[in-house]
Amino acid sequence: MTLEKTAPTMPQGTEEEVVEAKKRLPVWVIYLLPSMLIFILFTIYPFVKTVITSFFATSTTGSLTQFVGLQNYIDLFTNGNYLQSLGTTFLYTILTVPLTVIISLLLAVLSAEDRPGMGVFRTIFSSTMGISVAAGSVFWNLLFHPTAGLLNQVIRWFGGQPIGWLTDTHYAIFAISAVSIWMNIGFSYLVLMGGLKNIDDSHYESVEIVGGGFFYRLRKVTIPLISPSLFFVCTISLINAFQSFGLIDMLTSGGPNNSTNLMVYQLYQDAFVNFRIGSASAQGIILFVLIFLISQLQTKLTERLVTYQ
Repeated sequence: MTLEKTAPTMPQGTEEEVVEAKKRLPVWVIYLLPSMLIFILFTIYPFVKTVITSFFATSTTGSLTQFVGLQNYIDLFTNGNYLQSLGTTFLYTILTVPLTVIISLLLAVLSAEDRPGMGVFRTIFSSTMGISVAAGSVFWNLLFHPTAGLLNQVIRWFGGQPIGWLTDTHYAIFAISAVSIWMNIGFSYLVLMGGLKNIDDSHYESVEIVGGGFFYRLRKVTIPLISPSLFFVCTISLINAFQSFGLIDMLTSGGPNNSTNLMVYQLYQDAFVNFRIGSASAQGIILFVLIFLISQLQTKLTERLVTYQ
């Protein structure tokens, strides 16, 4: 007795039914349509509109009045205030991003071991995630107060002269950077802590067998194995630094003498105070290009250092 292998038969239907089935909208499109519409409405359309507006002179209501080509961009790069805000933004980024990552990594490594009471420290280290920019700004504004602030009172106790933390051009950007680091540590700490918890204990046991110490374990095991988390934290911190606005608006309003006037705050001033919508749109495009190029450069430089388990 022989068994003959028969090919599976496909469902049969009339030609009209097959054509109708092909015309029917795929189910996945129906599920994605609401998200696609929201993305187009609130992301794609504003971006395209901003690009178009950056090539026009506008009225105070934002209406396009005259095509000026690249003149808005030329005016920006010949404007001393904008160039100062550009340099201040880079300085602010250099001050905040490395220190945020290093401090968060140090706190994560120190609190990674499961010891009695360590949960209290983890809660404290991540607590800044639950503090809004407005509340944090009010708190630090009190600390930085030139006469009643705690920091200046401590300086007086040691016989020093009070410092204008937010009113002196030599200190304002450093004070803002310190507040930014404090505000962003919580998020970075949680991400790095998650990366540390995913490291298998066998790696550390191997280090103990060869007699490696704390710094050997940190350099050879911990940092390479949490490099994806480190890369993510560095990228997000970099983007956040270029987009900083809330702290500047609440604490210094770009002063004193534009010493804390970052790019986003300059954009805000031109758009909603001076009503120069065309210039503000050009600033938005420049900011986008800068973030994109720096992110791409960071990816190219660090992708070879990322280790995936």
